[in-house]
Amino acid sequence: MNSLRHRHAVSSALAVLITAVGCSSADDSASAAVPSPDAKVTKLCQNLDKALPATVDGESRDDPEPASELTAGWGGVAIILRCGVERPPKMADPKVANGNDSDAVPGGVNGVDWLMEKQGGDTYRFTTANREAYVEVRVSDGRDSTGVLIDLAPAVKKAIPEGIAF
Repeated sequence: MNSLRHRHAVSSALAVLITAVGCSSADDSASAAVPSPDAKVTKLCQNLDKALPATVDGESRDDPEPASELTAGWGGVAIILRCGVERPPKMADPKVANGNDSDAVPGGVNGVDWLMEKQGGDTYRFTTANREAYVEVRVSDGRDSTGVLIDLAPAVKKAIPEGIAF
């Protein structure tokens, strides 16, 4: 009789443990603040969303929460894109233009100009320049961002015309 009670207690404990594990959610999904641009930029961003590749730098598309045509992601939190963001303050900083800011560097990849800003640790933020909408891409986990920008360049060139964003 003792072993029957023991088995019942073990079975009950296992059932509680399995239920708790099954109900808990290890939320690995990324989240991103959704920008709120004007109607013209929103339309450009919607066009960009349609043009974005299914994979970037070997990572499958995995959009962040909340779902929006203004945000996209690949590889969980590794690569997050937000379209219609505000112009970064560093874009107007003369120290950056003169090459005197080691945390912010202008440059271009495959016909798309970017401002690169080191965010700390292994995270970089890239923001398009000379386009009618600002597109921000955060690259984390220490990956080489060149492949990311190369993969995104065709979609940016197709959907976001050259010009000055306001």
